[in-house]
Amino acid sequence: MNLDTQIAKIIEAHGAALYDTEVVTEFDETIFRVYITKAGGVELDLCATISNELSPFLDVHPPMNGPYRLEVSSPGIERKLTKPVHFKNAIGEKVKVKVPGKERIKGILKSADDHGFVVETKHGDEALTYNQVGTAKTYYDWNH
Repeated sequence: MNLDTQIAKIIEAHGAALYDTEVVTEFDETIFRVYITKAGGVELDLCATISNELSPFLDVHPPMNGPYRLEVSSPGIERKLTKPVHFKNAIGEKVKVKVPGKERIKGILKSADDHGFVVETKHGDEALTYNQVGTAKTYYDWNH
């Protein structure tokens, strides 16, 4: 069983779901981030509870070599879309997609499956496969 699967089980025991994990370095510190989602929203207390449970588990099954800090949080209103399930769960939301060698695509995520997705842009529908995409994320239009 891989590490993400075991982390997901701990999170699911609290009625939440694993969204993604990432390793980032900020100010010479390595951070192992665990993003969780929950219907109705993720509260700070839930992040603290899950962090307290993940911490001893990760002491036994470290996610990387060397020292790191664990962070548990919600992916937020603007979140990265890196897996097909992320795209499927974001249908109907506004997305920005960077495609190497092309202009950035902005619009509403219309559909998604295991192979690709369709974005409804002001110029019409744009169908893409996941391997064409550089980065993709949801965004919130703060002007409304």
